[in-house]
Amino acid sequence: MGSLGPLEVALIFLAILLIFGAKRIPEIARGLGKGIREFKSATSEISRELTIDDKNQRIQPPQQQPVSYTPPVQQQPAPAPNPPPNQPASTPPPPQQAPQPDNAGGPPAS
Repeated sequence: MGSLGPLEVALIFLAILLIFGAKRIPEIARGLGKGIREFKSATSEISRELTIDDKNQRIQPPQQQPVSYTPPVQQQPAPAPNPPPNQPASTPPPPQQAPQPDNAGGPPAS
């Protein structure tokens, strides 16, 4: 028990022949062969993809260059203009003299 003997295998083929007919058995075998062939090609393709050295197919990251940061320049108010070196920084205005009274009609000055 456990394995099929030659008599059991012959009976199985005879039952298949009676059920499907002589014309359909080659079509079934052809379809079964195509399915097995596609399955084998798919498994070999997957194993080939897994074993390919994928280092050549990877995209290399760009080389990193040092980044220098320059802070934004802030506008500072312009300094006051410097006075010329031979003049003092601030000169007081000259004192104004009071107008002198005219002695044309007044008492004589003594």
